[in-house]
Amino acid sequence: MKTIGITGPTGAGKTTALNALRTLGAEVVDADAVYHRLLAESGELKKTLVEAFGEKILDEVGKIDRRRLSSAVYPHRLEELNALTHPIIVAEIGRMAGEAEGAGRPALAIDAIALVESGLARRCDVVVAVLAPQELRLRRVMARDGVDEGYARRRILAQKGEDFFRAHSDYVLENTGADTPESFGARALSLFQEILAP
Repeated sequence: MKTIGITGPTGAGKTTALNALRTLGAEVVDADAVYHRLLAESGELKKTLVEAFGEKILDEVGKIDRRRLSSAVYPHRLEELNALTHPIIVAEIGRMAGEAEGAGRPALAIDAIALVESGLARRCDVVVAVLAPQELRLRRVMARDGVDEGYARRRILAQKGEDFFRAHSDYVLENTGADTPESFGARALSLFQEILAP
């Protein structure tokens, strides 16, 4: 089973690229979804995050409120959050990879903005960065997440720049303002067919 890391900043089009991989039979693991599930399920992680960021991150019933957590973290405490959460996320993705291999999947795709920083890139045979212009990503994040421009811009600026992703990837998929989801998806599919060819 080949493991493909998919990384790049928020709003660049990773979901479209991952859909191309799904059509090829790959198991897709979304590191954000794993993180969100652990936020809801892991008492240990909740305790750790409350100790670090305070009870202001909890909602009225004592569960972690992701928006409140984001407000406490961005932009200056992101590294601290990552140091607390990455080891737990990496361990869970390792468990999921074992399941995918046992199920006979041809590939595992790991979707993670912090693929390199978390150590997940070392588990990948190939790393593909999905990139798009910053202003295009800003508009996408605002529309996708229903947030204002200031909040979306803070999230974007807290992430690594394009040069970082280029330097740590084997391939780069450029998602330009001229692309449609269909044209970008077709280009992604072509690249992944090449990567997975025997």
